[in-house]
Amino acid sequence: MNGLYALKPWYADRLSGVRGALARRGVSPDTLTAAGVVSAGGAAAALALLPAPLAALPVAVLLAARLACANLDGALARDAGRTTRRGALLNELGDRAADLAMLAGFLPLAPLWLVATAALAATLPSWVALAGAAAGAPRLNGGPLGKTERCLLVVVAAAASGLVTPVLLVVAVGSALTAVFRCARLWRELGA
Repeated sequence: MNGLYALKPWYADRLSGVRGALARRGVSPDTLTAAGVVSAGGAAAALALLPAPLAALPVAVLLAARLACANLDGALARDAGRTTRRGALLNELGDRAADLAMLAGFLPLAPLWLVATAALAATLPSWVALAGAAAGAPRLNGGPLGKTERCLLVVVAAAASGLVTPVLLVVAVGSALTAVFRCARLWRELGA
């Protein structure tokens, strides 16, 4: 079960021209990681400050930029021969920071406990994947509610204010289920 993650090769192919232009200009992959975090922060600000449905378009555009940066940073590093362990660390930290920044946009819209629960749950799939990689398994991605699905849900919440609480509940439960699915898969793979 890979969810929207299954579209990553198709999406990466669509971004190949942008990636080539960035490589020719010598853009650092780390710059793209930072731009993804900034885009997520901008989406959070739009979500928090603009009423629904006016928030939907800027949130969608900024989260699309966040996802593009998340796709481009590693691919650019590999294409340009600029992969480093520091870059991998920055990529992981940037992805977690972008998720947390994006969900912080809900702070003025929902109870703190619900936003905090969704934010914590949103990080769980990545922690499981990183723990599996530390144990020698390949890095797992995908699942019922990954990064792309979380971004899509935030756009849905930006479009209709009555959906804030249901969206946060879906993010929390879906992220926890994704972590459980990844953990079960890793358990099987590491036990073989």
